[in-house]
Amino acid sequence: NRSLLPARYPPAAGGNEDVQIGVLFASKAILQLLVNPLSGTLIDRVGYEAPLLAGLAVMFLSTSTFAFAENYATLFAARSLQGLGSAFADTAGIALIADRYAEEPARSRALGTALACISFGSLAAPPFGGVLYEFAGKRVPFLVLACVCLLDGLLLLALAPPCATGARANMPVGTPIHRLMIDPYIAVVAGALATCNIPLAFLEPTIANWMKDSMGASEWEVGLTWLPAFFPHVLGVYVTVRLAAAYPHLQWFYGALGMAIIGASSCLVPACRNFGQVIIPLCGICFGIALVDTALLPTLAFLVDVRHVSVYGSVYAIADISYSVAYALGPIVAGQIVHTMGFAQLNLGMGLANVLYAPVLLFLKNVCQMKPSHSERNILLEEGPKGLYDTIKMEERKG
Repeated sequence: NRSLLPARYPPAAGGNEDVQIGVLFASKAILQLLVNPLSGTLIDRVGYEAPLLAGLAVMFLSTSTFAFAENYATLFAARSLQGLGSAFADTAGIALIADRYAEEPARSRALGTALACISFGSLAAPPFGGVLYEFAGKRVPFLVLACVCLLDGLLLLALAPPCATGARANMPVGTPIHRLMIDPYIAVVAGALATCNIPLAFLEPTIANWMKDSMGASEWEVGLTWLPAFFPHVLGVYVTVRLAAAYPHLQWFYGALGMAIIGASSCLVPACRNFGQVIIPLCGICFGIALVDTALLPTLAFLVDVRHVSVYGSVYAIADISYSVAYALGPIVAGQIVHTMGFAQLNLGMGLANVLYAPVLLFLKNVCQMKPSHSERNILLEEGPKGLYDTIKMEERKG
């Protein structure tokens, strides 16, 4: 379908189509990367519900704009707006879950459910969009997704209306995002999240051309490449949640194991010779990502609980920055690496990066033995309770 793109969406004159498409895809992650430090700080100040609703509203606007865009500039603006909306909706949504489910294993289960839904959206979108594009036209996929954003916003208003919550006034002030970024434990987790998502981010824009060139893959095979990987991803989420409930002190090991699986799977991709074979390492990559994400996202919340103040907007903004780094570089850098070094070298490099990073997670081995920080006790005890949150926390400390 890419050959039809100039007729339907005329690119800027004199530009290279592949470069323009890469920049278009990357613009969302780039803006998301830039906005996340601000969105995390704002979420910590005003609460989770209002930024989540604002993010959904921006997503509705951007997706609707896609439906009626007729030139590259409008597409670029709509894609960038998606990054702005995601910077608020993604971060606020995950932070809201971490806040509502404060105890394990409920927190891991809730975050695991969210990750499974994220996986479904990412992996089912290509065939879903392709089928609707083919049989209903280019506007229908975007209008359907705009309706999903609208429905989600209405559900949020019904279940947790931002104007009805006064809890924010009684919550402590969150740790600034720059202080969280220099926390060595949080930095290790952020590095793992970025590294484990690089294979997915770099393969998405390159594997289609490689499959056509190396194995003569048909259009339907290219379109369905990632869909089977959804099932091992859900399996990985389920396995990690169950293991974390039984052996919570091994969260670091589940993350390291996931990175090792990602590394091995990435190295196997270039050796595949047909569609059936390539599905296996892609499933391994998504299974490994599920292990890493499901193990380390709750770890971020725990680190904030024990080392900082239990407000989660900024720490999950850091997690979103980690993802955005991978997906900002992928559409722009991956094609150039394949062109200059080759597809096999790209995969071997990504696999090696994951295998080498896995032992770094040993640094998190003793995280589960940490106690609440002295700074948090000062906030919650020495200054006296200022509201319901502080009163409950003080009673817990006395207990």
